[in-house]
Amino acid sequence: MPDIAAVKTALAGQRIETPSWGYGNSGTRFKVFAQAGVPRTPYEKLDDAAQVHAFTGVAPKVSLHIPWDKVDDYAALAAYAEERGLELGAINSNTFQDDDYKLGSVCHPDAKVRRKAVDHLLECVDIMDATGSADLKLWFADGTNYPGQDDITARQDRLAEALAEVYERLGDDQRMLLEYKFFEPAFYTTDVPDWGTAYAHCLKLGEKAQVVVDTGHHAPGTNIEYIVALLLRERKLGGFDFNSRFYADDDLMVGSADPFQLFRIMHEVARNGGLLPETNVAFMLDQCHNIEAKIPAVIRSVMNVQEATAKALLVDLDALSAAQRDGDVLAANAALMDAYNTDVRPLLRELREEHGLHPDPVAAYRASGRQERIAAERVGGEQAGWGA
Repeated sequence: MPDIAAVKTALAGQRIETPSWGYGNSGTRFKVFAQAGVPRTPYEKLDDAAQVHAFTGVAPKVSLHIPWDKVDDYAALAAYAEERGLELGAINSNTFQDDDYKLGSVCHPDAKVRRKAVDHLLECVDIMDATGSADLKLWFADGTNYPGQDDITARQDRLAEALAEVYERLGDDQRMLLEYKFFEPAFYTTDVPDWGTAYAHCLKLGEKAQVVVDTGHHAPGTNIEYIVALLLRERKLGGFDFNSRFYADDDLMVGSADPFQLFRIMHEVARNGGLLPETNVAFMLDQCHNIEAKIPAVIRSVMNVQEATAKALLVDLDALSAAQRDGDVLAANAALMDAYNTDVRPLLRELREEHGLHPDPVAAYRASGRQERIAAERVGGEQAGWGA
């Protein structure tokens, strides 16, 4: 049976990175729904992220998105984060919201557009230098909508050339995390549509290039935990963008649509060493809280990851391995289901109290009155959004 003390130690050491854009206004392609009290600047986003960390104890990192989080002095922004018990995490590039990128960015047929896109990626590495960030996260909207629109192989050559230039710019302690998405906004071909394409490019680039798995970026029925296990085996899993989906890239709160899938993913992570610090897997949220309050939603998302991780750590690996060796299909499945069906909320409440935290982070935040204060104080200026 799992050692509860060891489970608690692993949970206490878990770190979940929250996205700056998760605190701003967001929505669908049809409408962005504004909320009172959302941040107006990157600094106010950090103020909100500090609340999530204060109530959960496991969310000290914040991802930035450029240019949504552009400031004049990134070192000052990093210092501001440090004063609030935070550090700046992954720097996310944006090569999908400029008119020049209608036909792609780093894969565009026009060399001038490709140069513009690569220069932006290099700028993001400069920002990493200034903030102390170790991760550059790349997602490309590049692709085509019609057969014959462009040369599929030539686009892969352009992609490889761009990635190689950026890779060479990385420092010794920095890495590139390449994300994939099987469709949208391109519908006929996407230039990085799956884990295999991302893996192939990362393998060619070297050790500082790894794959990031967005849990919403897969076709229905895709076995995401298989992908996770394989990438861990190859030491090419750089991180996650945690969210949840019903149909496509819904960016709903992690674990909301299929908590059993999240458990299965975290089981493969835990069993294959993905929770160990030396493995350096980044557990990041990538969510758009369109209709729910921002800060409580991020807190709840962090808690969802904690609950799935706790259940994964409770799997009796000795019993599971024995059943697998014996070919006992039902016993092996039961070992997983026993852990999944365990109510881990009392364990997590106890853990939080042992670390001086309120056992219910969402309730504690609501009782703090901060939501009402920021709604009253953040008046005027321009509310931050994710660019829709």
